[in-house]
Amino acid sequence: MVGIELIIVLLAIYLGARLGGIGIGFAGGLGVLVLTLVCQMKPGAIPFDVIEIIMAVIAAIASMQVAGGMDYLVSLAERLLRKHPRYVTFLAPLVTYCMTIFAGTGHTAFSTLPVIAEVAKEQGVRPSRPLSIAVVASQIAITASPISAAVVFFAGILEPRGISYLALLAVAIPSTMAAIFVAALVTNFLGKELKDDPVYQARLAKGEVTLRGSSVFEEKSGAKRAVQLFLIGIVAVMLYATAISDNVGLIQNPVLPRNEAIVVFMLTIATLISLTCKLDTSEILSASTFKSGMSACICVMGVAWLGDTFVKGHINDIQTLAGELLNHYPWMLALVLFFASTLLYSQAATAKALLPAALMLGVSPVTAVASFAAVSALFVLPTYPTLLAAVEMDDTGSTRIGKFVFNHSFLIPGTLAIVLSVAFGFLFGSLVL
Repeated sequence: MVGIELIIVLLAIYLGARLGGIGIGFAGGLGVLVLTLVCQMKPGAIPFDVIEIIMAVIAAIASMQVAGGMDYLVSLAERLLRKHPRYVTFLAPLVTYCMTIFAGTGHTAFSTLPVIAEVAKEQGVRPSRPLSIAVVASQIAITASPISAAVVFFAGILEPRGISYLALLAVAIPSTMAAIFVAALVTNFLGKELKDDPVYQARLAKGEVTLRGSSVFEEKSGAKRAVQLFLIGIVAVMLYATAISDNVGLIQNPVLPRNEAIVVFMLTIATLISLTCKLDTSEILSASTFKSGMSACICVMGVAWLGDTFVKGHINDIQTLAGELLNHYPWMLALVLFFASTLLYSQAATAKALLPAALMLGVSPVTAVASFAAVSALFVLPTYPTLLAAVEMDDTGSTRIGKFVFNHSFLIPGTLAIVLSVAFGFLFGSLVL
């Protein structure tokens, strides 16, 4: 019976991957339906704690976007890239990494990808190099963002085990940043130079390659104010989460728990941005970040619910089979998270589905923290939105998906970045935790 239930889970995930985008959330719900009504499994917990954080953060980001704050940040990124165009392969991932840490979502990369592609072309740099590592950086940075749903959830289950929110960030940020830098070094040598690439030469001959030049940025009156308010919100979240932490204990028995605090802080920031920047709040509903964020909520709800239903239904069997293996080979956790995230398409969903079970199996908190970055293997299947956007925005044809699905421009940079993140995670984890 277990085998049949596992097949149902895998088929639901496969169907969701075929549908793409929000479809994986739909298929997750279908999987839960079959497991409960057909296989008589008890339904798991719907991950409302993760969903509420995503919704609140996205509401604040979308408000900032409508106020012009996102365009302002992109203009700063473009200024940096055009000032040092020779180093675009190193600066591009730094830009997307910082924007993701700042915003708590990798979808901010959409705005910067056209700039990265143009700067690379202007310098004769193969665009696949900065684009691939930039997309990967935006995905991995989720595991280092103080306001991402994955980090907040993981910090919550680590707190009873003596690892604070700040300690998690103290390991996650330097390990992922160091990994991205080293991966960028390697990526800088991947693929042929543009002048030697037959695909590029063919597209150039057909007149399919264009240079758009730098964009003219018109700053809205409230753009800087919106960015400042959002930054204040992030700092407030970090300070409050630290103050109520058991390890710090500045606020004993807090009335407002951490998850709820993040929600109300972000909604408050959205309110302040709307008031001070005089926004028409109906425009927020059509903002690109709002649409992608709400889509992510459905994906997390369906997939994480499906994973929780299956895992909780067989937790004793999983403990028996996997407990000893993980005790002898703790790095296997990173491998499990890596392959799970390729199918679940969400860092938060993967963390929600597997990390509590891993800790129940006796995996040490240090191992869990070090392996955390492995939930970001969303690049393996070339169907993730930011990955597809990078392919579409590179008219040189250098950022492409091969005939065999997996031979695409993102696989080597992404896999290398995650392997290095886990390795650095063990290193920094042994020093900090």
